[in-house]
Amino acid sequence: MHAPPTGPAQAPSQSPPEAAPANSRSRVLIASLIGTTIEFYDFYIYATAAVLVFPKLFFPSSDPTTALLSSFAVFGAAMVARPIGAIVFGHLGDRLGRKGTLVASLLTMGIATFLIGVLPTYAQAGWVATALLVLMRLAQGFALGGEWSGAALVATENAPAGKRALWGTFPQLGAPLGFIIGNGLFLIIGALLPSAAGADPSQPSDAFLNWGWRIPFLFSAVMVAIGLWVRMRLVESQVFAKTQETGKVRKLPLATVFRHHWKQLVLGSFAMLATYVLFYLMTTFSLSYGRTAEDADVPGLGYSYTTFVLMMIFGVLFFAAFTLISGPLADKYGRRKTLAWVTAGIIVFGLLWVPLINLGTLGVVLWLVLGFTLMGTTFGPMGAMLPELFPTSVRYTGSGIAYNVSSILGAAVAPFVAVALWEAGDGSPWLVGVYLSVMAVLTLIALLIGKETKDVALDEGEVPVPSARTEAPSA
Repeated sequence: MHAPPTGPAQAPSQSPPEAAPANSRSRVLIASLIGTTIEFYDFYIYATAAVLVFPKLFFPSSDPTTALLSSFAVFGAAMVARPIGAIVFGHLGDRLGRKGTLVASLLTMGIATFLIGVLPTYAQAGWVATALLVLMRLAQGFALGGEWSGAALVATENAPAGKRALWGTFPQLGAPLGFIIGNGLFLIIGALLPSAAGADPSQPSDAFLNWGWRIPFLFSAVMVAIGLWVRMRLVESQVFAKTQETGKVRKLPLATVFRHHWKQLVLGSFAMLATYVLFYLMTTFSLSYGRTAEDADVPGLGYSYTTFVLMMIFGVLFFAAFTLISGPLADKYGRRKTLAWVTAGIIVFGLLWVPLINLGTLGVVLWLVLGFTLMGTTFGPMGAMLPELFPTSVRYTGSGIAYNVSSILGAAVAPFVAVALWEAGDGSPWLVGVYLSVMAVLTLIALLIGKETKDVALDEGEVPVPSARTEAPSA
């Protein structure tokens, strides 16, 4: 036998290449959850203030319904800004990466929300105060337009095989958590600043109107600081890093989406429609309807603010639970089948509004529980389904636009249409329920036309799309 070579003649050992940095499971889930929780918290506190205080402080009118509709109109204006945010943040996210875009969207939302908390009122600054509120609201919508899709991509692009829908429910879980935190804080402030003896308990006190409502908006700065700290520790997903390494990043993701993925864009937008309409009817319209006195010109349920919000929070617990439950269901049975059955349930639910509410308090609680249960079950799988419709190079842009265009079709007009239908029904919400059912029919059609995305690999479909010069395929 020959001795192995020694000394200078021996080739130097080669160290194995370093593995690309990866995000831990806890880091991914917390980063996707905390950001959307903060974003939805900011959105919810505006929605609550839009019902409680903004009609009085920023939209004075002799007709309370007109003031409420004006407040809801500004609430809906943010939905118009959301697709613009989706385009801008989507372009940056598909070109430069998910991490920096998520940080920027969170910071934008946080600054806008904090500034709402220090705005002068109409009595102090006239139309300037209203204009500033509109501007901050548009900034909130712009930021949320980039937040959701980025958070969903962080979750799904880092998810293990067979668990993408489950991981995709974590950014969705931010919606019920944000609701509970935001409305819980308003409840605490309302309890510390109660209405005077003999006053209408459904209306906020003078102290609440003067300064108490500002506290939740100012508190958002603390939550944003925590969210930024978590997100700064993220690294880019290996799916996006692979797209960068192979030179498949698009110079104009928006053009590619509209040119080659327009069908997915349309189907994705309508697939979200029922979710959005249900979402804002159960969280925004219901608060106004539940608090309005039974002897008002347009009668409501007549509950005090505290009582009805506690009932809503109880319902939102089912929203949170079924958001998580929906993930394993969508992973097992598929996104399309799961969402189709839930959407059929929403159609039936819309037709049961009046029979349920006529049962009294028990019926109202059941109405809220059923609505929020359906909300969680339809909202959860969207965190995986919409990103799965698009290839990595345009996924941020495509999923963001589909999600936020649906916000215009559904959420932007839902509270406004609901108040008008409530008036048309002389205080009965039966037309509002029919409106929900009709929107759910459109969603069901989109789901039946679309294809199942459960088994789509997120790095598939990355062959460069032929086009002029900049996007020509490599040999």
